[in-house]
Amino acid sequence: MTDTTVPTSTRTDAPRRVESLHGWGRTAPTLAQVVTPADVEDVAETIRTSGERGIIARGLGRSYGDPAQNAGGVVLDMPGLNRIHAIDPDTGVADVDAGVSLDELMRAALPLGLWVPVLPGTRQVTIGGAIGADVHGKNHHTKGSFGNHVEWLQIVAADGSVHELTPEGPTSDVFWATVGGMGLTGVIVRARVRLHPTESAYFVVDTDRTDDLDGLLELLTDGSDDTYGYSAAWFDTTTTGAKLGRSVLTRGSLATVDQLPDKLKSDPLKFDAPQLLTFPDVFPNGLANKLSLTAFSELWFHKAPKRQRGSIQNITAFYQVLDVFGDWNRVYGSKGFLQYQFVVPMGEETALRRIIEKIAHSPFKSGLNVFKRFGAGNEAPLSFPTEGWTITVDFPIVHGLSRFCTELDEMVLAAGGRLYLAKESRTSPEAFAAGYPRFSEWKAIRDAADPAGRFASDMSRRLKLAL
Repeated sequence: MTDTTVPTSTRTDAPRRVESLHGWGRTAPTLAQVVTPADVEDVAETIRTSGERGIIARGLGRSYGDPAQNAGGVVLDMPGLNRIHAIDPDTGVADVDAGVSLDELMRAALPLGLWVPVLPGTRQVTIGGAIGADVHGKNHHTKGSFGNHVEWLQIVAADGSVHELTPEGPTSDVFWATVGGMGLTGVIVRARVRLHPTESAYFVVDTDRTDDLDGLLELLTDGSDDTYGYSAAWFDTTTTGAKLGRSVLTRGSLATVDQLPDKLKSDPLKFDAPQLLTFPDVFPNGLANKLSLTAFSELWFHKAPKRQRGSIQNITAFYQVLDVFGDWNRVYGSKGFLQYQFVVPMGEETALRRIIEKIAHSPFKSGLNVFKRFGAGNEAPLSFPTEGWTITVDFPIVHGLSRFCTELDEMVLAAGGRLYLAKESRTSPEAFAAGYPRFSEWKAIRDAADPAGRFASDMSRRLKLAL
């Protein structure tokens, strides 16, 4: 392990400002002292002087719950460290600060014919956040999660020392505890990420509309899914009976230049991903309700083609539709919403159906629903993806929702499943730990890396992740 102690700064400490912070779900805001570091020395000094409530790093605030909040403590605003040091067009390795967003990296890499290997549903996520949550995308079955593509990490530890970590060798245990560790092993300040080559910034997309859950599962298990680089379905949580789980499955792969229409061949690497508008914070609570979400689901299902092949689409049309709308979370009103994501193993399709039936028959409705097939997981003890089926639903906050989600927790855990820390906002410590059989292994590594418990968040206290 490379261990470099950063000397105590002789400069004026980075200024602190008190802010109210919440996750993307807009629930449970808390006050913290926020510091925007200008360099690694700022990070180290702020960690040393963070105080008894500790410190946590925060990226662009796209985790849905409270992992990047620290009530009464310090929060590091990491987009202040946003330098792209180098992108090697020959090896495809990008050397970047942790505050660089996936959007910024994408725009810098594409002119070199390189593509970010794993993208979640939004590009507005920092490199540090992508590693800390070990984010996944529509291509988990082919590329795994983000941590699989990280060659090297630099973190600042609780005493202000800087450590270089790699996925193999003497530092591998802390490396993999940091991947998926939600910032609790140290502050990631820099990383080297392997990108992969592409001829274009477009996708060749096939669409299938299925009448029920059985039709969706058949398409995902008949072997055809392995021929696509990317695959995910929207599915309906408002229909029951013969229409239970009806879906729109979109699958695709990055297009070669030869596959593009003539009008796109002249500039195949053009990053065509505009943001059309930003939603104002004026929407009333209750606008997203049973009636409106049922109507939305009916429209979304029927607007999709029954079967379409070879459509050329840009990244927002195929992959990150919501990035077209800035602050789209405001549509749910000031009470916010709860995103619930779980995975259950292959072979638990009967349990999966029961969970979907429970949601469909409940008074809690969701319009933005995603169904994906995961491939094998990686070595990180707290990495969420594991081979199986994952579902994501968005519930507006209403009375009784927490109790309902606790019932879902029980069904997920009984099927051998787990919840995702980047989406989680209300479960119990016992339910979380039950889904991660290597939790005690991770905690031992984390506690050794930070014996005083300096790295802390609202989530770490709520779920008893740290000391």
